[in-house]
Amino acid sequence: MLENFNIQELINTYVIPWSINIAFAIVIFYIGKIVVKVITGILRKVLKKAKMDDILINFVSSIVSSVLLLFVIVAALDQLGVNTSSLIALVGAAGLAIGLALQGSLQNFAAGVMMIVFRPFKSGDFIEAGGVSGVVESISIFSTTMRTGDNCEIIVPNGSIYSGSITNFSKRETRRIDMVFGIGYDDDIRKAKDIMQSILEADERVLKEPEALIAVSELADSSVNFVVRPWVNSGDYWPTKFDLTEKIKLAFDENGISIPYPQMDIHMEKS
Repeated sequence: MLENFNIQELINTYVIPWSINIAFAIVIFYIGKIVVKVITGILRKVLKKAKMDDILINFVSSIVSSVLLLFVIVAALDQLGVNTSSLIALVGAAGLAIGLALQGSLQNFAAGVMMIVFRPFKSGDFIEAGGVSGVVESISIFSTTMRTGDNCEIIVPNGSIYSGSITNFSKRETRRIDMVFGIGYDDDIRKAKDIMQSILEADERVLKEPEALIAVSELADSSVNFVVRPWVNSGDYWPTKFDLTEKIKLAFDENGISIPYPQMDIHMEKS
């Protein structure tokens, strides 16, 4: 049996072809890795020039790198004679199964990408979204971290934020304060208006433009209601609103102008 064993034939038939294929596969793999690295680097530079968020740049770069590297591995295996069509089918099936299992996570991921690309808000903005309100501290691919006014940390899934309306209170430089004050029907309307006007003019945080509005808005059941709408810088919104509310109430008290409150008159008849 050993006499029929031809070493030269074995080398020519198996060793040399397989060595060549293995060598070519290694060359394909390493050259492919270099090409992937170059393409990924160019992509990162392009995304940075487009001023995209670092989180999105890192994520997109890693996805592109992984996909291209997969093609390189498939090409190297194909050089070795491996049936790559079965491998691709297996990877596709696994990807589909993972996608179905992680539907919620994929929704959060897609929403995170959209938020990073279109930037409806940024870190430091005060927003109301996803049923909560607070200051945005960080935005990641899957969730957004917010800080509430009482210093609690809330982590909101990006899908919950992007699927509904987003109110960004910090987007504009100025905001309008909307307040309503009611006075009694027996009180002097002009006097009340002058008092409120003087208080607004004395507060340096109230902007001259746009001009503040003070007007009678409603003749209610027990009061004459004024709308008071001054404009302020967004950062001065809450302190100004609180101060104006207090100052107007104190000024009304000092000038004998009443602020009605709900009352009920009960008439009893003697039988």
